[in-house]
Amino acid sequence: MLAALGMSAEPHFKRCPGVWKMLMAAVCVALLSGLQAQDHPGQVSIILLGATGDLARKYLWQGLFHLYLEEVGKGHHFRFHGTALTSTEQGQEAIAKVLESLSCPGDMASGHCAELKAQFQQLSEYRRLKTPEDYLALSKDIEAQVEHEGLRETGRIFYLSVPPFSYVDIARNINSSCRPGPSAWLRVVLEKPFGHDLHSAQQLAAELGSFFREEEMYRVDHYLGKQVVAQILPFRDQNRAALDGLWNRHHVERVEIVMKETLDAEGRTSFYEEYGVIRDVLQNHLTEVLTLVAMELPVNTSSPEAVLQHKLQAFQALRGLQRHSAVLGQYQAYSGQVRRELQKPDNFHSLTPTFAGILVHIDNLRWEGVPFILMSGKALDERVSYVRILFKNQAFCVQSEKHWVAAQSRCLPRQIIFYIGHGELDSPAVLVSRNLFRPTLPSASWKEVEGQPGLRLFGLPLSDYYAYSPVREQDAYSLLISHIFHCRKDSFVTTENLLASWVFWTPLLDSLAHEVPRFYPGGAENGQLLDFEFSGSHLSFSQLLPEQLVPGPDSAPLPSDFQVLTAKYRDSPLISAWPEELIARLAGDIEAAAVRAVRRFGEFHLALSGGSSPVALFQQLAAGHYSFPWAHTHLWLVDERCVPLWDPESNFQGLQTHLLQHVRVPHYNVHPMPVHRRQRLCAEEDQGAQAYAEEISALVTNGSFDLVLLGMGTDGHTASLFPQSPAGLDGEQLVVLTTSPSSPHQRMSLSLPLINRARKVAVLVMGRMKREIAMLVSRVGHEPKKWPISGVLPDSGQLVWYMDYDAFLG
Repeated sequence: MLAALGMSAEPHFKRCPGVWKMLMAAVCVALLSGLQAQDHPGQVSIILLGATGDLARKYLWQGLFHLYLEEVGKGHHFRFHGTALTSTEQGQEAIAKVLESLSCPGDMASGHCAELKAQFQQLSEYRRLKTPEDYLALSKDIEAQVEHEGLRETGRIFYLSVPPFSYVDIARNINSSCRPGPSAWLRVVLEKPFGHDLHSAQQLAAELGSFFREEEMYRVDHYLGKQVVAQILPFRDQNRAALDGLWNRHHVERVEIVMKETLDAEGRTSFYEEYGVIRDVLQNHLTEVLTLVAMELPVNTSSPEAVLQHKLQAFQALRGLQRHSAVLGQYQAYSGQVRRELQKPDNFHSLTPTFAGILVHIDNLRWEGVPFILMSGKALDERVSYVRILFKNQAFCVQSEKHWVAAQSRCLPRQIIFYIGHGELDSPAVLVSRNLFRPTLPSASWKEVEGQPGLRLFGLPLSDYYAYSPVREQDAYSLLISHIFHCRKDSFVTTENLLASWVFWTPLLDSLAHEVPRFYPGGAENGQLLDFEFSGSHLSFSQLLPEQLVPGPDSAPLPSDFQVLTAKYRDSPLISAWPEELIARLAGDIEAAAVRAVRRFGEFHLALSGGSSPVALFQQLAAGHYSFPWAHTHLWLVDERCVPLWDPESNFQGLQTHLLQHVRVPHYNVHPMPVHRRQRLCAEEDQGAQAYAEEISALVTNGSFDLVLLGMGTDGHTASLFPQSPAGLDGEQLVVLTTSPSSPHQRMSLSLPLINRARKVAVLVMGRMKREIAMLVSRVGHEPKKWPISGVLPDSGQLVWYMDYDAFLG
């Protein structure tokens, strides 16, 4: 600046030397003032709410002390305010005990540790924080103390180590009475659980969002602070050259993400009854780890924004979970503990799972077909947490195993293990099979581990791995508190990612709400009782238990007491079952029909309805029916909404998402309805309906589909044939334009006469909301103008109803 000013202004000011000196002096003073302001020390106030609670005593005060040790020599000034609802005297006494128990890193001299610990104790205080007036008083005290010491306020951190039901009141008080001034920042730290399902999470997020901006909120998932979990992305980044060709469906056989506990839920059953193992562990800890393994690696992994965006994309690629995606267990003593702790009656039996195995698939090019297994449980045989990436092995070794080169043979298992903690190693570690590659880890913070004779991990001696552990172990909360201070948002759960997780998990949780878990004794006695296996997208226990065929006199029938029921409905065959069994039966019947048609005629013509009911069927066909003759199958639509085919509301788009992208149907065998012609939607003059009818007549013999899949609406409509839109109920037209009472109103549909030409019509009816219409339709005659579904009666083919128990029995 001075040089620029001197070059341009000096010739003029030489004629006025006094002015020149005054100007230069002013510039120097301004620059000096700016530098002084920049170096002016600032204070950060950290307010720990729930400071006398269990989490605070075990981890948070130690984490705050660790932050102080890290930052004390860097010009930062701190004040620590422990707050709770406890009286001042009791709170001060509790905090004094906690502060006395704080420890320094092992390599710090004891004298230096004692000095810093005394400083930290001097900077820490306890106060009661309950009313809006308490918050206002705290804010004024912080401002007065900052002014008294001649400092400026840099920011405030509020760490809410309190139950979530109190978040909103606390947030309101912080926002109205305890925000720092406009030149200082605010960070509010929140502990899980963040809701019970999607609706409650949305409600809590909306309430907190009315008080704080997104960048001010830090939702803690302490697993993201585990040293090995925090190393997953850096490891992938630093080993890009070796992993780029391996980290995909062509080379990864499966991924296991596991957290096992030996302790049970005794003393915590009030919490566990509300949340269970899926909400407690899988929806948050294990899902966060899953996204770190599966997400696309940003170009810059140091950019929190890029990392969070790529994590969100991983969430959005998760395939929806079905009831058959999970196996559940409960240790045998659990219900007794609940009865004792929650004063439940003697005949109370909880359905809350304490063990869960979940099979997850990711619908993108990198991970298509790779099973991700998430598992967690209490009262198991060991305490251990890990992520295991097992690679496919396509090597064949001619020499016998005794001649294999130790640790180097291509025939040995190839795996990468992020060993989060406990277990045989009893410490965090990153392990890479020696027959894969030698990994790169930062030498300042990770050291290579020497083999321990006799120690085996996942079937191999430790010497078969390149193994690395942290130079200095650090607890998760210390790391996360440091990241809060340094504004590292990628170590926390954003609102968008939180809701994406609940979108993924809530449907499964709803479908499992009445599922009876498998009972297990606990510990080593579990044996193989909880072992499970997967086929396609189905997960099931490996060991079958004898079924109770006749419930006892005092026990109500359970879902497992019923399988598939066959009967009659409207004089046609009815198959009824629980949703999982029903979908499996229907998928099997469709495959059998396809095999028969291809054997007889060389091709299979299948017409499919849209909507939500067939989604589970599409997923079942895509994932579990490898003998299906897709190469000889023609796929048609029963009906379509008048929207572009790429629109999310398009039936074709649903078919594409849940079925077509997962199976190998020749593109020329896929026949979407031509609703979008000449850049218009369902315009009669474009003759889209006639064009589809002509295509059917040209390719489908006699216009007789081999199988037509229909649904039934709550008003009795089927396909897009509605009571108030009589088009397509009779007459010569094969394909018609109709009007729906719900948006989008314009539709295209196969007509009833064309549907009734089919060799087989399957009607799928699912859900309790269909119970009323199912009862009504069972009693009406042939009245298609009132109830279009009643007009479905194949001329010479077969009609079969597939109805789940909720729709059939209510």
